[in-house]
Amino acid sequence: MVSLFSIFDPSTPNFMHSNLISTLLFIPLAPAFMWASSNRLAKLLTLTTAYIVAEFKPLIKKSPFVLIIPVALFIFIAYNNSVGLAPYIFTGTSQLIITASLAFPLWLSLTIYGWMNNTSNMLAHLIPQGTPVLIMPFMVMIETISNMIRPITLAVRLTANMVAGHLLIVLLNSADPSTPLTMMPLLFLAKLALLLLELAVAFIQAYVFSVLVTLYASEFIN
Repeated sequence: MVSLFSIFDPSTPNFMHSNLISTLLFIPLAPAFMWASSNRLAKLLTLTTAYIVAEFKPLIKKSPFVLIIPVALFIFIAYNNSVGLAPYIFTGTSQLIITASLAFPLWLSLTIYGWMNNTSNMLAHLIPQGTPVLIMPFMVMIETISNMIRPITLAVRLTANMVAGHLLIVLLNSADPSTPLTMMPLLFLAKLALLLLELAVAFIQAYVFSVLVTLYASEFIN
């Protein structure tokens, strides 16, 4: 029997990972000429980026130019999450290697920048204000561990949410052969509701990933 999780395994040869190429499908789908002329897709993208910038700007006041990173992450992750719901298109964010490739370099670069340029602020974050002297060593240990597992939680959270939703869709699809004809409309409605829920989760998880990156950057930069 084939494992349910096998749907998340690349099924192409090692020399041609066409499944992972789905993460770059936006290049032919959004050609360069769309930016030169006014159209609905460009307006929607402009409104989305403006909303994200307005939401994230209060979180990082001293260096608003850093917002280009979470905005780009939101668009990239939301695109991959939502496009992966279409038939025969592989969801790149359901692979831990993709999400870890986004989380670890960002965390490492922000950490190095913070310790090199904002050391006093980094040390201040290790001990919350008002902490008793006897508890300070334990707080430093706890805060250090929590900082070190941040990229793991970022990567695993996104992957787990994408895998869980797709598994539910696969389970409902596997029930088609054994479902009576009279129950087919109910099964179809359940699939439609789950698809709409997964579409909402796709954008919510992109927003959560981006806002967490912004919060981490505010600690290291501000």
